[in-house]
Amino acid sequence: MRKAIKLILISQLLILGTYLISFSFYINLQVAFLSSFFIILGASYGYKKMVKSQVDSGIFEEKRDLLDEIEDPHGLYDEEINEAPFEELDLKAIVKEEKSKIKTFSVKSMKQGVKGSVSAFRLVPYVFLILGFIALKNNQLLDIAIYLPSLLVGIVVGSISGKELFS
Repeated sequence: MRKAIKLILISQLLILGTYLISFSFYINLQVAFLSSFFIILGASYGYKKMVKSQVDSGIFEEKRDLLDEIEDPHGLYDEEINEAPFEELDLKAIVKEEKSKIKTFSVKSMKQGVKGSVSAFRLVPYVFLILGFIALKNNQLLDIAIYLPSLLVGIVVGSISGKELFS
């Protein structure tokens, strides 16, 4: 936690130092930095909260290894092979079991997806980004050559701080 606070304070002091260069440089850097910084922190916090709620509710399912998923996406080479002769297999039961494994679109899954993507922790920083960009543009202070790289600075500081704060 202290490392994240130190990083944020140091970055803000460096940004404040750019005021000596020009006000336009400073305001572009500050608005872009804060926008991307809050977007990354909000997404990190929202993701952590979503994972914690899924673990607490027991809704998660065990997933296969990524490499195994790539090599065998349909599970054709799983070790659960029924070695019984064809005549003894109950095909209707097998089809019914496989159909039950297929995830269907439900209100519950939609509600969970919307809940994760429409949280205030994700929306407010995007509103700040849009309004900050419009304010800079309307006041003829927007300098894209400063604004876009400053977004990267906010992303880097936000991701490092997010790891420290939410891990």
